[in-house]
Amino acid sequence: MFNFFLGYFSNDLAIDLGTASTLVYMKGKGIVSNEPSVVAVKTDQRGRKVVAVGKDAKAMLGKTPGNISAIRPLKDGVIADFEVTEEMLKHFIAKVHNRKLLVRPRIIVGVPSGITQVEKRAVRESVYSAGAAEVYLIEEPMAAAIGAGLPITEPSGNLIVDIGGGTSEIAVVSLSGIVQAKSVRVGGDKFDEAIIHYIKRKYNMAIGPGVAEYIKMTVGLPMPEEGEETMEIKGSNLVTGIPTTMTIETGEVREALNEPVGAIIEAIKQVLENTPPEIAADLVDKGVVLAGGGALLKNLDIIIREETKLPVTIADEPLTCVVKGAGMALDQMELLKEVTIPLN
Repeated sequence: MFNFFLGYFSNDLAIDLGTASTLVYMKGKGIVSNEPSVVAVKTDQRGRKVVAVGKDAKAMLGKTPGNISAIRPLKDGVIADFEVTEEMLKHFIAKVHNRKLLVRPRIIVGVPSGITQVEKRAVRESVYSAGAAEVYLIEEPMAAAIGAGLPITEPSGNLIVDIGGGTSEIAVVSLSGIVQAKSVRVGGDKFDEAIIHYIKRKYNMAIGPGVAEYIKMTVGLPMPEEGEETMEIKGSNLVTGIPTTMTIETGEVREALNEPVGAIIEAIKQVLENTPPEIAADLVDKGVVLAGGGALLKNLDIIIREETKLPVTIADEPLTCVVKGAGMALDQMELLKEVTIPLN
């Protein structure tokens, strides 16, 4: 009975614990926090101390003195640093509850579909330690499908492709369950890394993740018929070590991104190949729905359409699909029971 009232008076939360960003949805209020999954940690003789979280910490990436490090505690969609993740969650939960210490909400967290039992336990324990009364886990493609408004409870197939910072989740959803799914550890971060390595290999120039992300968001995947344009980039010459400016052609960005984009398309094809014929027939008309930050990559939808021969649509507000879907599940207890995954 006490737990019932505790849950009733607390503000339940849905959290999209992403490699790049953490979004928090509060029951009845919608999305209340959207910040980078970055924590700045100061190390001294007494141990580690968190000095900044979220936007403030991201501003420090690559610019910190020796005793402070800006850490991204999630890698490839799962927890890489348990202690720092716990501190980050405590910060976000306290912030959205206006620092009320006695609030113990029910929390539902989006996790990759390929998550292992050990990784599930790590997420659950981090969220409990951060102050949750109850913890539910929902697979990210399922949450994204709900958030994108797909009719997941009906007996028909829906193909969702959720491209996040660390992972891309491809799933066929029907009757509140996942019929076929694949999780590949390729996402926005791998796009940035591909651009960094391409510039380094071709021009002997080092650029930071921020510059790579700017190139990716500005240029995307230019199509040959769009013609070549140029853009200026700044970085360090690897031979002289001197900061420099260079001009690259937009077509080179597509060349740099060929490998990670190809890995996502290959994963989509594998899911389609393993999908039962009756459900595959539904997908001919319904096609593919793109969610996640990667859905905003210019022309990605066109390339996926060319490769799969299926219609491709981008979800409304693709960045928030997972957290909105998890929040909608939290609002409907029957749906919550159907779509959450067991913790044992």
